[in-house]
Amino acid sequence: MSEQPVPSGPGSITDVPGMRVGQARRKTNGWLTGVSVVLPPPGTIGSVDVRGGGPGTHETDALDPTTMVPTVDAVALTGGSAYGLAAAGGVQRWCEEHGRGFPVPGGVVPIVPAAAIFDLGRGGDFANRPNADMGYEAALDAADSAEGADVERGNAGAGTGAAIGAGNFKGGLGTASVRLTGENSHIVVGALAVVNAAGIPWQPGAAAIMPGEGLNTTLAVVASNAVLSVAEAKRTATAAHAGMARALNPVHTLADGDTIFVLATCADALVLNPGVPVAALIELQCAAAEAVRVAILDGVAQATAVETPAGTLRPFPDG
Repeated sequence: MSEQPVPSGPGSITDVPGMRVGQARRKTNGWLTGVSVVLPPPGTIGSVDVRGGGPGTHETDALDPTTMVPTVDAVALTGGSAYGLAAAGGVQRWCEEHGRGFPVPGGVVPIVPAAAIFDLGRGGDFANRPNADMGYEAALDAADSAEGADVERGNAGAGTGAAIGAGNFKGGLGTASVRLTGENSHIVVGALAVVNAAGIPWQPGAAAIMPGEGLNTTLAVVASNAVLSVAEAKRTATAAHAGMARALNPVHTLADGDTIFVLATCADALVLNPGVPVAALIELQCAAAEAVRVAILDGVAQATAVETPAGTLRPFPDG
């Protein structure tokens, strides 16, 4: 078996070559919400694993390994609960304008899966939620970013209106990356997380927070430059949920919509050990879980206090 994967900083999902992140947010005049878009290189494959009991998602069925289209053109993470899934339409519009999508007679159909957190009303006006224009804005921001550009964290993008601990503390957006070891040190696994959990970060001896009013969700996108099949990406998404469980308590409740997407650019092959060929893939899946864990904790640590007509959210654990 390979050595344990090594975190590189916390790093960023943009440490994966070709991966870009764009964001849009509104935080005044009754708004406290936003959109984050992960824009991968063309030809990137993807899958997803939804574990929460209250998910708000779009196009996740298209990422099943048994379906026709293996590629993903962008992933949208958004506030606004089910209403906010409209942001995916704006991302899809940007992709169509740039010829990105599944070729069909007369044009392309962009594959843009999306997932939403519940932040309705946290800015003071329940009707203020992301729409297609905000999704387009975030996609444009991603496209305009430089290769390897850092990602704004905390109260950014879909983390703008995030809260944790049954709505008692400010949540946020975090990111991290992990590099594999030995002959596979050329493989990077990155994660982007939007932390809007019912729970809080694990604390020794602390009781689990009970969900309060409203709904919750932690969302993550895991990306790698490794060559993976859609089925391997699916299994990696499943394994990555271990990182969510290591970071938060409780997790995967009926009040959470916990969802992890996995993207693989397929630029670099894993070097396999002839004696144990599966070892490299297991190491990558361990790295995915660790990247998610660190990204979640980064999102909580980077979150800052907000005050709106709906109330005050203070950083954890100082709230």
